[in-house]
Amino acid sequence: MTDGAILAGLTTGLTPATSAAAPAEACGPVVGPVTVTPDDPRYEELTTAGNARFHCRPRQIRVVGSTAQVVQAVQDAVRSGARVVARSGGHCLEDFVDSPTTQLLVDLSEMTAVGYDETRAAFAVQPGALLGNVYRTLLKGWGVTLPAGLTSTVGIGGHVLGGGYGPLTRLHGCVVDHLYGVEVVVVDRSGTARAVVATRDADDPNRDLWWAHTGGGGGNFGIVTRYWFRTPGVDSSDPGQLLPAPPAAVLDSYVQWSWADMTEKSFRRLLRNHGRWHERHNAPDSPYAALFSILTALRRQSGVFSLSTQLDAGLPDAESMVDGYVAAVTEGVGVPYTHDVRTTPWLRSMLYPRVADNVFGLRAKCKAAYLRRAFADSQADTIYRRLTDEDYDNPAAGILLAAYGGKVSAVPPDATATAQRDAVLKAFFFDTWTDPAADERNIRWMREFYREVFADTGGVPVPGEISDGSYINYPDTDLADPRWNTSGTPWHTLYYKDNYARLQRVKARWDPRDVFHHALSIRPPA
Repeated sequence: MTDGAILAGLTTGLTPATSAAAPAEACGPVVGPVTVTPDDPRYEELTTAGNARFHCRPRQIRVVGSTAQVVQAVQDAVRSGARVVARSGGHCLEDFVDSPTTQLLVDLSEMTAVGYDETRAAFAVQPGALLGNVYRTLLKGWGVTLPAGLTSTVGIGGHVLGGGYGPLTRLHGCVVDHLYGVEVVVVDRSGTARAVVATRDADDPNRDLWWAHTGGGGGNFGIVTRYWFRTPGVDSSDPGQLLPAPPAAVLDSYVQWSWADMTEKSFRRLLRNHGRWHERHNAPDSPYAALFSILTALRRQSGVFSLSTQLDAGLPDAESMVDGYVAAVTEGVGVPYTHDVRTTPWLRSMLYPRVADNVFGLRAKCKAAYLRRAFADSQADTIYRRLTDEDYDNPAAGILLAAYGGKVSAVPPDATATAQRDAVLKAFFFDTWTDPAADERNIRWMREFYREVFADTGGVPVPGEISDGSYINYPDTDLADPRWNTSGTPWHTLYYKDNYARLQRVKARWDPRDVFHHALSIRPPA
């Protein structure tokens, strides 16, 4: 099919904006559908990618405001044979959306409603809502929240689908542990697009579709147009009891070391202390479950690296808990540090974190790993060497270790699609830059860094004693490339472990034509 034929096919049957009926549950006027083509002045803005290395040039962008409009957009794509993808917040680190093969882009960013659904006794959130707006509305309206991430500009749509985690996860579990239901636009074997609601209710015939959206990743089964959240086991007519309540205020602790003072031995001791503390305090009922931290080590050229900690300021021994944590991490390191502690309202802390990890709009290559325990000393030495190597000079590259575990480990690995339930840390390897001419050099450095850290397991974090695979919300297509994954372990085992076969069965039932796919999407069973 020629490009012109694709565009003509997409235009045929387009529902005009004036004829789109707003759903009964809409809180106000519904946007769209709006059709944007390459000659439209809005086109460049709407094709801007989160990772500037990638850029899609779709034949058409459909800005939608309702589930019915998404159904129509998907139906038009299927009818014309165009590859259709969806975008909510736009933070994808690979080219799953921003690919040359994208032909129809469904823009969900105007579907931002957050509210309480009395019919389902759950909080309904549309996929275009940014985390910051979700936090504001849930807190101001009902005094509740979700244990989601620190980057307030992330769209909840993609965040939920990979599992979702953040500062309250050790205390309350992953975001998907509170996911009650999803509304998904799917395509059946005949090519008919329709919206389906799937919940975690035991008698729901669509329950497998709900399960697949509890960590199966985005772009696999359909386009989610609504999420419902309610904590399992909570039975109350009061919406303010149906999700966790955030703390009124938090202690924001910030420790900073100077690279000039750090030796290989002290760095190794620091990483060992940090990892072993999280091993010891990983239980769901740990008194430290409310403590969340991020250890960020940028390359030596940055001058410093840091440990940012957040803890409920209302706990009676909060200050001593933070001091004890810092003392445990720094014990025997022998390097001076500064330590600043502030009491901050919880919402402000979430919207304006002291350490931002946002790579949006930069060129980036990122990788990830779940860790069951502290890095081995040999791995810590490799990290130190790669962060101090004078042959490479980008200060905006490094590694981030985010606290995990706690209540996460209370959920069996097959209860949701999020399989890594006994990890204590998440490692995020990142390299960011702005000059396209530096792509090859920076990507190569990141690939070699990651491969050397996991050299004993084929260059990737194979589930085992130390590592436990990777996190699909930090996708890395290198895991499916035998040049960089020499472990013999398939990429899907690294992301989904034993849950992959079930995800394949869900794929076969709900997307039998493989309409929704990308480089790391769930493959239909043979």
